Amino acid sequence: MTPTPHPVQRVLISVLTALGVVTGGVLTADHDPAPSANLSSTYDAQARERAEAAAERRPHAHTGAAGTTAVLDGGHGHVHDDPDTKNAISRSGEAATAPDPTTGRERARSRARVAAQRTLGEPRLTKVPLRSPRRRVPESRYAMAGGCYALGGRPLFLQATGLGSYLLHSAERTFLAASSGGATTWAASPSPDADWAVRRTGPGRFTFTLADGRGLRRTSPSSATGFATGTAEPLALRRADGCTAVPEVTTNVSGRPFGGATSFQEVRGYVDPHVHGQTHEFLGGRVICSPPFHRYGAAAALVDCPDHQVAGGRGALLEDVLAGKTPGTGHDPVGWPTFSYWPNPHSLTHQQVYYKWLERAWRAGLRIHTSLLTENHVLCAVYPLKKNSCDDRDAVRLQAQDMRAMQDYVDAQYGGPGRGWYRIVTDPFEARRVINQGKLAVVMGMETSVPLGCNVQLGRPTCTEEQMLAELAEMRRLGVSQMELTNKFDNAFTGVAGDAGTIGPLTNSANFLSTGSFLRMRQCPAANPPGAEDKLQSPNLGDLGGERQTPEQDAIFGAIWKLFGDVGVQPAPVYPAGPHCNQLGLSPLGERLLSAMIDSRILVDPDHMSVAGRTAALDYLEQQQAAGRTPGVVSSHSWSTPDAYPRIYRLGGFVAPYAGDSTGFVEKWRQHLGWTDPRYYFGFGFGSDMNGFGSQGDPRGAGASNPVTYPFTGLGGVTVDRQRSGERVFDVNTDGVAHYGLYADWVEDAEHVAGADGAALADDLSRGAEAYLQTWERAWGLAPDSCRNPGLRMTVRAFTRAADAGLGTRALMRRVGQPWQRLGREFTYCARRPGTPRVLMTVELSRSGTVVGVRRG
Repeated sequence: MTPTPHPVQRVLISVLTALGVVTGGVLTADHDPAPSANLSSTYDAQARERAEAAAERRPHAHTGAAGTTAVLDGGHGHVHDDPDTKNAISRSGEAATAPDPTTGRERARSRARVAAQRTLGEPRLTKVPLRSPRRRVPESRYAMAGGCYALGGRPLFLQATGLGSYLLHSAERTFLAASSGGATTWAASPSPDADWAVRRTGPGRFTFTLADGRGLRRTSPSSATGFATGTAEPLALRRADGCTAVPEVTTNVSGRPFGGATSFQEVRGYVDPHVHGQTHEFLGGRVICSPPFHRYGAAAALVDCPDHQVAGGRGALLEDVLAGKTPGTGHDPVGWPTFSYWPNPHSLTHQQVYYKWLERAWRAGLRIHTSLLTENHVLCAVYPLKKNSCDDRDAVRLQAQDMRAMQDYVDAQYGGPGRGWYRIVTDPFEARRVINQGKLAVVMGMETSVPLGCNVQLGRPTCTEEQMLAELAEMRRLGVSQMELTNKFDNAFTGVAGDAGTIGPLTNSANFLSTGSFLRMRQCPAANPPGAEDKLQSPNLGDLGGERQTPEQDAIFGAIWKLFGDVGVQPAPVYPAGPHCNQLGLSPLGERLLSAMIDSRILVDPDHMSVAGRTAALDYLEQQQAAGRTPGVVSSHSWSTPDAYPRIYRLGGFVAPYAGDSTGFVEKWRQHLGWTDPRYYFGFGFGSDMNGFGSQGDPRGAGASNPVTYPFTGLGGVTVDRQRSGERVFDVNTDGVAHYGLYADWVEDAEHVAGADGAALADDLSRGAEAYLQTWERAWGLAPDSCRNPGLRMTVRAFTRAADAGLGTRALMRRVGQPWQRLGREFTYCARRPGTPRVLMTVELSRSGTVVGVRRG
């Protein structure tokens, strides 16, 4: 298996990038005036410019001199020059303009069904504590995390650095640290000499030891600290007052999180099935600045990249090109505590999913979060700065390991293993328990261009079926539960949709490096429905006739390739006029992969596939559904074409459009309301694509007619105020979605944008987690509910016999399918009897979730 470029290609890339680092960027970036002398003041002006430009791009009318109006959206609801197409129903370029594939009558019925679902009974939610009550004497070596305790007569704040290890922080904002000669000192900053592993030796007594074996012990009270190092001495800890916490990002959410009244009931909460939580390791580990957590907190984590800090912030060549600036323009590189430039919605090389920002989103209602493991071996090879392997499989393993480390770190902050709010889940039943505990169910997903090491070289796969199945089994053991078949390039499984605009030739050249072939784009078959097309490639004969270019999609790809990617690849062929469709569809090996994913209960995400590949994949999945197998399908971020969405709903799948601006998202929600399937529960989500080089939602501006007012009430009744990170205070009205914590504010903003439909949007988003879980449950072999599916109804007698006393909820559902409703300790189903096709049946459950009785009604 050979997913990375051949050695000769890598050498060529390395030599040419050394020559072209600055030249390529200068020639391809937009040229601005001389660099500003005051970098820290540039972002506010840029944000205002973007907000004005965004307002100008939205469908609206200008009044002319004669009182006439001119519509500026081309007459079909989106703008072609939006570089991210982030507010279109599909990010697949011109496919976004396609007519709706359903009839007006079908859409009206669909909307009425969803409206009726909103009237059903609500599950009872309960308030859950953030952590266990703190005792006067810590009961374990984990329990003192984030608490104030007296040690040697001095109050110290114990800041967890890992499970059972701590910084000892004084009221004077210094850290107890070992120094030379067996002494200790009060250090200004944390370090390994201040990172103490704790062991419990008896009730209320603990030892403190450094990684090098030096232990903490009492010494003369006249010494500077009252402590020395040597053989660790058991020391008493008692709860105290008068401590100063280690500075950290705050959530600014008050109130307890919500959970369920039982562990098995219907859930509520938002779902984001497309986030990149660990892309600080992506592209060799030197593109995304700063990790999502650090042992020593925000001050150590939220720092800019070393190359960005060159020449006072003017070394950030990639950031400049992504922002449309001349390389060398620069920005203020200081993150914590001022954050004058980053994070912001358009700064794509800076961390946006720091764990405290994610915690804010969870506190405000997020309950399912899919973190995608990702890599692009060609861009990784092209980018000159790296510390990690460019092999997709190595990257995926490393990022999965990082997710587990992050779970441990969050556990450490909340009192020990299993006590944190960040819980990696591997099946829908575990996810439901986690959500009903009031925590965040984290799904591990995968989005790479060469998944499982299965590339294609000159038309031949680089892996066998046996190798593919072994790799898939390893991914499942790692915890992968959701997966795309491709991202940017053709591979052994499927063709890719490609990219349009000026980025198209660049990704096409990279496809050549990856596979030995350019994209096989031809005019789409006449039988294709409108909008069922891939990205328009250039050069093409339509260009010669003056046809307009389609929007660019992948900012990071274009920026890296422009700066470092001129590797002498021969020009791509001249394609026919559009619309274009990749001739490479789903391969036999791709079909075998889909079958194996069904067997492995991995959710299939068809985004980024070529139209031919996705159409064939959906055909195959529909055939398997008809044969009694139950695939799970999730479209996570609007990289499918509109013809596919109704089919995904008919498969019982879940769709979450790309979040983008709140204004565009509301329109996408309204369109999806017309595509639902009557056989399945409906809920809605959003795919943020954060840390995945997708621009985030812009602010509507403080002058918007209905801005978000702070504080506001979040899901479950919590109070959400403006978010503070160090010295910076974020407001969605003026900052947009600058980081992940502002998705709580973005949801509130979307509800304001929806106007009279705001309550309906709020209901559908709050049901997103339940809808995702039900799709996932069906992937685990459960039949859909018998109330929405009359053909699945048993007779009353057969149902009563099947729902045996003592069955657990999972065994019950294997026998009788998913419930229509799951409220508290009751599951509701539908059965039949002669002359009565619909008889409501209620299964009564114990507190632990076992069947105790069945009744009609």
